[in-house]
Amino acid sequence: MDLSYRIEHDFLGEKQIPNNVYYGVQTMRALENFNITGITNASEPAFIQAFGYVKKAAALANRDLGVLDPKLAEAIVFACDKLISGEYHDQFVTDLIQGGAGTSVNMNANEVIANIGLEYLGYQKGQYEYLHPNNHVNFSQSTNDTYPTALMMALYRKVDFYLEAMTALAGSFERKAEEFKNVLKMGRTQLQDAVPMSLGQEFHAYCTTINDDIRHLQEAQQKLVEVNMGATAIGTSINAPQGYPQLVTKYLAEITGLPIYLAPDLIEATSDMGTYVQISASLKRSAIKISKICNDLRLLSSGPRTGFNEIKLPPMQPGSSIMPGKVNPVIPEVVNQTAFYVVGADVTITMAAEAGQLQLNVMEPVIVFSLFTSINYMINAINTLRTKCIDGIQANVEVTRNMVMNSIGIVTALNPILGYETSASIAKEALATGKSIHDIVVLERKLIEQEKWDEIYSFENMINPVFINDKQPGSDRK
Repeated sequence: MDLSYRIEHDFLGEKQIPNNVYYGVQTMRALENFNITGITNASEPAFIQAFGYVKKAAALANRDLGVLDPKLAEAIVFACDKLISGEYHDQFVTDLIQGGAGTSVNMNANEVIANIGLEYLGYQKGQYEYLHPNNHVNFSQSTNDTYPTALMMALYRKVDFYLEAMTALAGSFERKAEEFKNVLKMGRTQLQDAVPMSLGQEFHAYCTTINDDIRHLQEAQQKLVEVNMGATAIGTSINAPQGYPQLVTKYLAEITGLPIYLAPDLIEATSDMGTYVQISASLKRSAIKISKICNDLRLLSSGPRTGFNEIKLPPMQPGSSIMPGKVNPVIPEVVNQTAFYVVGADVTITMAAEAGQLQLNVMEPVIVFSLFTSINYMINAINTLRTKCIDGIQANVEVTRNMVMNSIGIVTALNPILGYETSASIAKEALATGKSIHDIVVLERKLIEQEKWDEIYSFENMINPVFINDKQPGSDRK
């Protein structure tokens, strides 16, 4: 007899299972059936830990309700604590995308926990007559309540990590806003000169918009503590003892420290994917806005001699295999691309959520995959953007100031004094002749005195304008 294998069976037949692994026959079938992404559940420790919490809470509730032998409950809790502490994660080998609405993941957890528990009790792996994956570990449960509950808890933790990255990014923008508060530059609308501002104000706006997304994500995160544990198959709690849904949820809240509560309608909670859609929408929103900022950074750093050249991004690598000296904005570019992925993943989540039928949505695994990868990739992108780009940005102070003073857009500040028609004629002349607004207004047409010009176009008044409407001779204002 080959002792390197054990024989396990399910209702489809028998299979050889390597004796050194803790998963069993149903996990082995999933390995054979679902070779899709090459990314396994082992890559998501928060998800595996969440399953440890779910199965531990179930064992404790079943023990208290008198439907599970305390000795078996003790073995299950021991195994779950191992998963929660980070052990045996390499035994979660099923692909993140799979058929069966997550059954293979749930059974992977059941089998691993059973076999760890069997060794704890002094038995060999696979001796399920003493501790069974279905009869004991999965008691009072179904994939349809354990899988989404574990997902909710894992997502809650992962959103925490995302919020940490976002908060650090907002902090970087805030520091740059302070650093650049006295750097005068031209604001632009539709890529045309608008009115002056400071570079600090521009970066402060980036900080504000990131903080706004943080608040939206925090609001969406609160939906992740409503779970359907005890719903079992479709929400009717079939095969679960009286009081189990409430007790298992109570244990979950206690052992995780999360404000978890039981959904008021378990049938609705088992089939509805609205929370995932909301989380994905918040992720997409933040990804799009960060990508827009990256577009700005690429434009503001363009050139250096034939573009805006208002800021310098840290040079990270040579930018061309043929053009010597060229440096590209590679960090904003990679963040743009990551954001594009998140937008696509949001479409996937939307379609998967809509594709649910009746009392269950079988497309949940692709929702899991899309949410996990979106969060992971964006955390990496945000941290890369912060440390390899934002923190090292420098301002080209003289370039930005010269652009302002040579811009036609500054004539806007003269509207309250000279009127729109006169100001428009000044702008037209400046555009046609290349003369500065200052020379036309002060030296040639003598519409205002130099002292008034200095008041209007002081640094403080350009970035925090005070309404000045002194009527001047020759104006069209009545």
